Amino acid sequence: MSRGRFASLLTALGILRPAAKTFVLSNAPPETIYLSRNGWVPNHHLPVLLYRAALDPTLERPAARFDKMFRSNGWPPQWRNGVYDFHHYHSTAHEVMGIAGGQARLMLGGEGGHEVTLRAGDVAVLPVGTGHCKLEGSPDLLVVGAYPPDMDWDICRKPPTLEAMERMRRLKLPTSDPVEGPEGSLPRLWSRPASIATAS
Repeated sequence: MSRGRFASLLTALGILRPAAKTFVLSNAPPETIYLSRNGWVPNHHLPVLLYRAALDPTLERPAARFDKMFRSNGWPPQWRNGVYDFHHYHSTAHEVMGIAGGQARLMLGGEGGHEVTLRAGDVAVLPVGTGHCKLEGSPDLLVVGAYPPDMDWDICRKPPTLEAMERMRRLKLPTSDPVEGPEGSLPRLWSRPASIATAS
């Protein structure tokens, strides 16, 4: 087991305290977006969480700072890139995306869903099954993506099978907020039993 993964597990269990948030720009509570099932996109009854100005992007190496933020709060980073420009969802993982540079206009929840603009320093936390797609992005867009321990992401572009629906229903909820840590907003806002949204 890697050192980073071990630290993430200790943080999630409450044994290790998250790193000091000297790089956090705002302590405002997250915006919440509730989505219903939309065509082939399942979405989830738990809300998408948007943290505005969660990190000061003017500081040096914002992507590395997002890495540190997510890892210290029990969400090991797995990639740096952009956001796919096609509608998709994940059936095997919850996801957090930190905007380390540039900005992007996203559609959440599938075709005709909820449009949001994310700027450098913002963070979006998507429960499993949440549709997302990049509508437009600046040339300098850079996103840091992370997931809870033991969760590997997949890419789904069609209706979930019964097996996938059951997998999403049973997926463990995170015990720590990727921005605020174990005592943060996510454990409270995602405290209801996990299930996928019913058809609207």
